[in-house]
Amino acid sequence: MRTLRALIVDDEPVARRVLREGLETVDGVEIIGEAENGKAALAIISDTHPDLVLLDIQMPVMGGFELLERLTGGPIPVVIMVTAYDQHAIRAFEAGALDYLLKPVSQQRLMQAVDRAKQMHRTPLNVAENLLQLQELAGVKRPEEPRVRKLVGKIGEEYFLLNPEEVLAFQVTGELVWIITARQRYLATQNLKTIEERLQNSAFRRIHRNALVNVHHIRKMTMITSQRWLMTLNNGDEFIVSKRQAHNIRDVLHW
Repeated sequence: MRTLRALIVDDEPVARRVLREGLETVDGVEIIGEAENGKAALAIISDTHPDLVLLDIQMPVMGGFELLERLTGGPIPVVIMVTAYDQHAIRAFEAGALDYLLKPVSQQRLMQAVDRAKQMHRTPLNVAENLLQLQELAGVKRPEEPRVRKLVGKIGEEYFLLNPEEVLAFQVTGELVWIITARQRYLATQNLKTIEERLQNSAFRRIHRNALVNVHHIRKMTMITSQRWLMTLNNGDEFIVSKRQAHNIRDVLHW
């Protein structure tokens, strides 16, 4: 298996050094950089696309949870959280598939976490779905903030995390479900019914048995017949609104 390229993110130089020295003894891991906060880490992730990120939770400028919320696009790294005392976060991470390290980090625990990362990295879809789960679990720490329910899309062999607000629509073609954004189409990893359930109480509405649209991206509605409408989205894509689903849009747009 190819070498895991790792990024260390922690505001404490001593903590970064401990992780760096520990990783240097682990076969199959290359350290590509360090960052002292989430903002700096985002720039490095965007430029270098690491396979693995060891991420502290509490940091100045931007903490680990905020970085997770802003982590979109691909390729998607495996994320191992690092914490000194947050027991609630530990319980949340134990419920998910991604790992955590409790400071001070022992070499044995670090090697365990890296072994899990290696196993997970072999299945990119699992990496994306587990990172998605970790982002949602971040809401455990900050219940006053809305939980960002991101979506997983695929292009070729790469998986991407997408913010719902950037998605214009979901469209079924044959056996495939496509995620449509302003600039790109992604293959969805879930069926349309599951996606609709995940996006309850959001701006998405079912307009046809094969389509789900974001009402914030509707440019115009054109009547075809008294019972059918043609919907045009901001990117120019057009959809037919079925008679059966017309009420989903009418209630929002106040026809």
